[in-house]
Amino acid sequence: MTQQKLLPTTDPSVNKPANPREEGSLNTPHMRRILTSSFVGSAIEYYDFLLYATAAALVFNQVFFVGLSPAMAAFASFGTLAVGYLSRPLGGMIFGHFGDRLGRKKMLVLSMVMMGVATTAMGLIPTAESIGSLAAVLLITLRIVQGISVGGEWGGAMLIALEQAPSGKRGFAASFANMGAPAGATLATLAMSAATLLPDEQFLSWGWRIPFLLSAVLVLIALIIRLRVQESPLFQELEQKADDRRMPVMDVFRNNRRQLAIGITAGVAQFTMAGMVTVWAVNEVVANGADKTGVLNAKAAGAFVMLGATIISARLCDRLGRKKVLAAGMIGAMLAVFPILYLISLGTVPAYAVAVILGQGLQGFMFGPLGAFIAELFPTKVRYTGSSVAFQTASTLGAGFSPMIAAAVMASAAGTALLGGIWIAVLAACCFAVFMSVEGSKKNLAHIQ
Repeated sequence: MTQQKLLPTTDPSVNKPANPREEGSLNTPHMRRILTSSFVGSAIEYYDFLLYATAAALVFNQVFFVGLSPAMAAFASFGTLAVGYLSRPLGGMIFGHFGDRLGRKKMLVLSMVMMGVATTAMGLIPTAESIGSLAAVLLITLRIVQGISVGGEWGGAMLIALEQAPSGKRGFAASFANMGAPAGATLATLAMSAATLLPDEQFLSWGWRIPFLLSAVLVLIALIIRLRVQESPLFQELEQKADDRRMPVMDVFRNNRRQLAIGITAGVAQFTMAGMVTVWAVNEVVANGADKTGVLNAKAAGAFVMLGATIISARLCDRLGRKKVLAAGMIGAMLAVFPILYLISLGTVPAYAVAVILGQGLQGFMFGPLGAFIAELFPTKVRYTGSSVAFQTASTLGAGFSPMIAAAVMASAAGTALLGGIWIAVLAACCFAVFMSVEGSKKNLAHIQ
């Protein structure tokens, strides 16, 4: 692809794109290849990462944390889940640093290889009965590698699409990386659901390992697609400038603190929804006697609905703006909190199906605009770092801790009432952060400072 230099503008208030590539269509061979790579790569990364979440709710408390009470085993299992989310901001910093220095594409390839190796290795870990506490240590170590990998994946996959998309379609292009999450979740859930059809003894012995080992094949497919993608022209133009990009992380924390705080807080909303309805709720309803296979199939249906909501909201955010669509999703989520908790409390597959479809649909409505919303907060020279740190920190605070917090709150006397109040308060804070931001859909990416 021939590089094109940015045309200077004498009037910074004019929003006309300064680069010809910002005028056009997503329906070109080049853009189709980019969007396919963004979607497929993210889907497989999230297949690996979210497969762990399902296994943490159904398997790990019985395989790696034996000898504990059911409540403590579930808490320990969710604790290892949180470790992966804790390491995601670290991955965002590491991959963001080198992505802003060396390029988006190289980091995308590296993150894919790391994730595939870690997930496949999880499927080979001996049980606690065989090697004792070393099993849990190996599990946690590989979970950290998973977290670092997915922490670097999202920023690159999102930016490789957003930075090459026409200006009026950036929100939809950026959402292809987000669409990978529900697609990967659907695939992971269905794979584990198929494994649960085995008798319980065989499922706990070896059946749960099959979806993890399948990762090796999926990652190979994604790498073949990803290696054909070209580097972002905006990054190539930045490389030609005498620009000091030695420490993008320090630049973000020194010069973009407000944008970082807004991006993190806004992102927490949809991740909290994910942690509550797809992780904590699964453990809750299965513990109350619901059929595991039925619960996982309902969860897969919810992820499918989330994918559709992500597409719709991404389209809308290019027309109406990122802030309006994000805020609408958050307000809808606040109104749905107590109905969702009531449905979960019934402990049946049909009730959980309604809860997870509603919750994931609202999550998707927030997820669609989120990539572009966060990316448009930061200038090109630190966009990979700033976007990754904001998004991955939000994932840690939202999805990483919400299942543990929910489990602890439900064990208290206040129970559902307190949990619902906390959940609504979190969503309200996220909505406030969105209102405090500046609309980015009309900004020229090359001019953001």
